[in-house]
Amino acid sequence: MSCAPPCPSLKWNIFCRVIDNYGDLGVCWRLAVNLARRGQAVRLWVDDASALGWMAPTGAPGVEVLPWHAPLDMDGVVPGDVLMEAFGCEIDPEFIASYASRIRAKGLKCLWINLEYLSAETYAARCHGLPSSVMSGPGRGLTKHFFYPGFTPDTGGLLREPDLLARQAAFDRRAWLARLGIDWQGERLVSLFCYEPVGLPALLQQCTQAAQPTRLLVTAGRASAAVQLWVDEQNTLQPPWNKNKKLLISYLPTFTQTDFDHLLWACNLNLVRGEDSLVRALWAGKPLVWHIYPQDDNAHHAKLDAFLTWLKAPASMRLAHARWNGLEPAAPMPALLQDDTLDAWQACVTQARTKLLAQDDLTTRLLAYVQRLDSD
Repeated sequence: MSCAPPCPSLKWNIFCRVIDNYGDLGVCWRLAVNLARRGQAVRLWVDDASALGWMAPTGAPGVEVLPWHAPLDMDGVVPGDVLMEAFGCEIDPEFIASYASRIRAKGLKCLWINLEYLSAETYAARCHGLPSSVMSGPGRGLTKHFFYPGFTPDTGGLLREPDLLARQAAFDRRAWLARLGIDWQGERLVSLFCYEPVGLPALLQQCTQAAQPTRLLVTAGRASAAVQLWVDEQNTLQPPWNKNKKLLISYLPTFTQTDFDHLLWACNLNLVRGEDSLVRALWAGKPLVWHIYPQDDNAHHAKLDAFLTWLKAPASMRLAHARWNGLEPAAPMPALLQDDTLDAWQACVTQARTKLLAQDDLTTRLLAYVQRLDSD
């Protein structure tokens, strides 16, 4: 369901807490920018905006970033039209009180959205759009609505910019690599954005033994630390471990969100982590392995299985995900760098990407949803 232009301009307040490795902030920033580009005014309240210094150093027109600290200073703050709690964070009672007072005084509709985490599990479609009455506190009598991102038309969809395909078509891989100081000679390119996956040593060993040289493009932070630790161990235990120079490693700087897209577009295989990078890897349309965020109760096992089921992943792709994420630590790692493996994965991801491109993106669905709430 598309939002037919012109969409009325609303004042949005998106609240975000940085929990782990800035994934929540990455999603909220992309959403804020997408809304602003469609004529919405957005305030992003965040408790730690430091990552935006490298993620989005130039900011974005129409997006105001405000510090979210307790107690929240409401002096001169007008709550606006839409409240959005990202990923279960709770908005301060003083803000809710001000918002409730304003909409009641003006006879406005309550547009309070709880943006949930991405999942391919069936509950996402079942719970998408459900209302929840606020029973206590300053928001008593108001109603929240749950908005679930997802991979199917009956969910909230995925974030996608209107110009994404045009930018991707114009991308020059060799020129972009050259700007990073990488003299690319046609070797296979693999991106690595991960935590500390159980399957990392097996992948690195495969790289050293593959027929074709592989250049591993390693993102800054935990991925770089994990690779450097493995390399140091190999240098100590078996110094000639890479004597044929089949594995080439490039450690990358921190990237803007735009350059992270470029990284994924440049590679033959993308190893990604978290919600935002999984979505960007799907739009890149290349073979991928997802390092899902681990949860103490192993809830991520079902979440990963649901995604792979939706993806219609071939058996080798399922096994690679199980091995990479430690679900089957004793299982052999599939030959990720063989052409027939990558060809099968490529066909799978291409089909999934085509299916997703035929659907409305998350911002379009969100604007249409808010319009319906506002008109009911």
